[in-house]
Amino acid sequence: MLEEKNIRVNDLQVSYLEGGSSTGFPIIFIHGFPFNKWMWEKQVHAIKENYRLIAYDVRGHGETEAGSPAFSISQFGDDLISLMDELHIEKAIVVGLSMGGYIALNAIKKNQDRFAGLILCDTQCGADTAEGKEKRKKTIDFIQRNGLTVYAQESLKNLFAPASLERKMNEVLFIEETILKSKPENICLTLQALADRNETCSSLSKIKIPVAILVGQEDKVTTPETAEKMHRAIKGSTLHIIEEAGHLSNLENPEMFNEHLLEFLDSNFR
Repeated sequence: MLEEKNIRVNDLQVSYLEGGSSTGFPIIFIHGFPFNKWMWEKQVHAIKENYRLIAYDVRGHGETEAGSPAFSISQFGDDLISLMDELHIEKAIVVGLSMGGYIALNAIKKNQDRFAGLILCDTQCGADTAEGKEKRKKTIDFIQRNGLTVYAQESLKNLFAPASLERKMNEVLFIEETILKSKPENICLTLQALADRNETCSSLSKIKIPVAILVGQEDKVTTPETAEKMHRAIKGSTLHIIEEAGHLSNLENPEMFNEHLLEFLDSNFR
């Protein structure tokens, strides 16, 4: 049974899904930008009942309140730790896709002893380049002038592999609707947070917990080459290329994604 719940964290009403075993080892799923907790539904349902499964909406996304007038990845990382405190979770496995990976890496850099394992999905450790920052600024300006409709349509072309745009219509529609239901001001605040984020590449060699890296074979946003660099930097990590998938590998090829996810859990936490 998957339940949608709310909890007070850092003066915010945070929305989250919980399923699995209430006494099982916790796994926390962190969505990408600008999505929400429901993007993990196929993963939560695929994992065996001996884990406590939590997928939450990051500040300003989904049903979670925005709170402060400015966002940062560091703040999102602090929110993750505070959520764990409020849910009485001493240590967790964390799964983060794209922005969710940035958040997980930020939290682990600050407080690695709160985490037992890490799955990085379609993400990277680098900060935005000057060109990347400028692109995000132009996107913010565009959204403020024109709203989200064109932004959502253009985003889909980058998020999904070409074949997925034709064959995965339910997933494409879900992501488009998720973007369109978002508040434009929160998307702009998050774009600024992404532009301002610090790199975590220099701390990868200090990660001592089990790590798996998953990336879509056709990911144009965070490429397999980027994933390979993280794999080389994190001693003992495993790398899996998800075929027939772009940046949203968990939605585009959930069968292969879930296979590697379960393999990682069975190998390290049974």
